[in-house]
Amino acid sequence: MGLAGRTAVWWARLRSSRPAAAPRCLPPRLPAACQRPYSSRGEEKLDMSTYPVESIRNFSIIAHVDHGKSTLADRLLEITGTIAKTDRNKQVLDKLQVERERGITVKAQSASLFYNHKGINYLLNLIDTPGHVDFSYEVSRSLSACQGVILVVDANEGIQAQTVANFYLAFEAQLAIIPVINKIDLKNADPERVEKQIEKLFDIPIDECVRISAKQGTNVEKVLQKVIEKIPPPQCNTADPLKALVFDSTFDHYRGVIANIALFGGEIQKGHKIVSAHTKKRYEVNEVGILTPNEQPTHKLYAGQVGYLIAGMKEVTEAQIGDTLFLYKQPVEPLPGFKSAKPMVFAGMYPVDQTEYNNLKSALERLTLNDSSVTVHRDSSLALGAGWRLGFLGLLHMEVFNQRLEQEYNMSVILTAPTVPYKAVLSSAKLIKEYGKAEITIINPAQFPDKLSVSEYLEPTVLGTIVTPHEYIGKIIVLCQDRRAVQKDMLYIDEHRVMLKYLFPLNEIVVDFYDALKSLSSGYASFDYEDAGYQAADLIKMDILLNGNPVEELATIIHNDKAYATGKFLCERLKDAIPRQLFEIAIQAAIGKKIIARETLKAYRKNVVAKCYGGDITRRMKLLKRQAEGKKLMRKIGNVEVPRDAFIRVLKRQTDK
Repeated sequence: MGLAGRTAVWWARLRSSRPAAAPRCLPPRLPAACQRPYSSRGEEKLDMSTYPVESIRNFSIIAHVDHGKSTLADRLLEITGTIAKTDRNKQVLDKLQVERERGITVKAQSASLFYNHKGINYLLNLIDTPGHVDFSYEVSRSLSACQGVILVVDANEGIQAQTVANFYLAFEAQLAIIPVINKIDLKNADPERVEKQIEKLFDIPIDECVRISAKQGTNVEKVLQKVIEKIPPPQCNTADPLKALVFDSTFDHYRGVIANIALFGGEIQKGHKIVSAHTKKRYEVNEVGILTPNEQPTHKLYAGQVGYLIAGMKEVTEAQIGDTLFLYKQPVEPLPGFKSAKPMVFAGMYPVDQTEYNNLKSALERLTLNDSSVTVHRDSSLALGAGWRLGFLGLLHMEVFNQRLEQEYNMSVILTAPTVPYKAVLSSAKLIKEYGKAEITIINPAQFPDKLSVSEYLEPTVLGTIVTPHEYIGKIIVLCQDRRAVQKDMLYIDEHRVMLKYLFPLNEIVVDFYDALKSLSSGYASFDYEDAGYQAADLIKMDILLNGNPVEELATIIHNDKAYATGKFLCERLKDAIPRQLFEIAIQAAIGKKIIARETLKAYRKNVVAKCYGGDITRRMKLLKRQAEGKKLMRKIGNVEVPRDAFIRVLKRQTDK
């Protein structure tokens, strides 16, 4: 028998010895109302041509924190058959580990739902948005891909500060608004009171409000019917040239950049040659599809639909959020895109070990692709080496970003004390020539110019909205006055709730105002703010010295009226935060050459006279003198280590301060 014959016998034996293949388990068949339009070419890809523009609805869910947006999204996914109905469906669209741990939505997530209403199949594109003020940029981006919103209000809590802010975002974008009152199953729920609040503040008739319980699924089907009836279909045409808006993007190690797109015209499929309006680079489309909420490939995407696109973009800088994509040799007028986010808080970020610099740089690039509201500038510090100055929308945003770096990219970093962007109007002709302008922005205390060369300093302000039960008004007004705030308005929403408007200096609220407000109001008050420009202020730079050496990372810019109190408080906090050494540490707060506060951290001290019992006192004095000389030498050459977590902990003010 030849080699070919022996090979054939061997294969025959191998086949006969294999166990029979197990029958393939198919997923349960969906009800007819929710069946997906699979194409005849196989069940792995969807045929989206069965959904004309008239049967598409694009909408977002907006609300204050913890009013039940993600729970409502879960029920909508279950009712439409997008996910199986189980007890484990809790915040299905909250995919990040940080979202699961904190119980809040940080990233807007989209999902396509299929629903049959009065015999017509509809495609509903849902976007679940964050509720915290620090992530309002995610909300404004999501609204650009929608024609309507579901405004969720807690039947127990009523209208809160972020409810008002999100309503006006949707109102200014001229979107259809469906008010939904959630948590009607709670013992203290009062939907009638909430309906009156909605009518008074937003001028929406009471009969348009839908009462639901997202947790129990009560009346949720009615919300879907309202979405189809009230929200208009997108205004676009498949016959037009391709025009796609990139409203979000993520990075995959194997497939490159995955862009979330909303089509405002034309159609797109695998093999199409597309061009980016921002970078002018040309790409070939590798895959298109919809999110259900997992990626589901389709043959094509058509005008009015929302989905994802993979086109071999390998660099994170290639997928700019707000970019317009069009077909090669068919240029179109680019879409307006998004107004860039304005950072409210700046902090220095440095690798713990400088050998990790390149890895951290790569991680930052990929994470800022997914969170485009973070601004990044190169920076360096004598103590911490090369790093970056990052701009965030708030302190929670900063903490979440840091947590995502650690969890998703395994990066340990040092974050310096958060600061806000100040401005200085220069009076020195030499400095004006050096900077090329008369007004400079200061994002790092190390760049703070001397008072002699400045005509005035400017600090950023915000217009804050506080919604609180009326019994806490007195305490909250005292808190606001302590933070140098100016009252602008006071409105009773109903007989129990008050809405206060204050003009705050941003640096007074950025670190711990929200914590203090929650503490004073037993957790009932809510807070939201928006940018209100700059105002003149008496600002100074305060340095923290350890044994006479300034700690650059703890330098702060503060108002002159608060310098002494803040200096004393920081020194006390540092005394608790820095571990004791074998030598004495002098902790000082200084303005220029003037020391305004001091704390002394005592040294560990061995009892060198323990062996002396009786005898001449000169022997004891000699031992003590020698010990003092040793401590003095140690203090000259010893380095004081400030723990990594001390920076934020030191700046957190106590409520009574």
